[in-house]
Amino acid sequence: MRYLVRARVKPGREKALLKAIENRTLGRGSVAGDEYLRNMQNARLYEDQTARWVEICFCATPLQEERQYWEEYFDLVKIQDSHGRRECRDWNGSEAWACIDCDCTERLEQKLAGKGECFLDVLRVKAG
Repeated sequence: MRYLVRARVKPGREKALLKAIENRTLGRGSVAGDEYLRNMQNARLYEDQTARWVEICFCATPLQEERQYWEEYFDLVKIQDSHGRRECRDWNGSEAWACIDCDCTERLEQKLAGKGECFLDVLRVKAG
């Protein structure tokens, strides 16, 4: 399933987050692998200071495995389904691991790309 994640960087964690991204250690030890880095590359920062990104997650509970890695740097504000679950082939059981090759993330990320600012650009300035 794909989720739209809204989160705020915890006060004082900007430099540590940027370092983890640049050193490619963000999410180290997670089964999600490079998904964290992809998420940060595509994240957008909105006027309400929430970073938003689309995340693929196969857990029964949204971000169950990933939450501990994100919460080191972020306060998670909202996690919502990115589209109807009945339409998700992985969730409805018609195709296991379908999210890996599904194009719904690309469509949603293209929509997000036109809004807000590039999260990494803003993070680099703040971490200065």
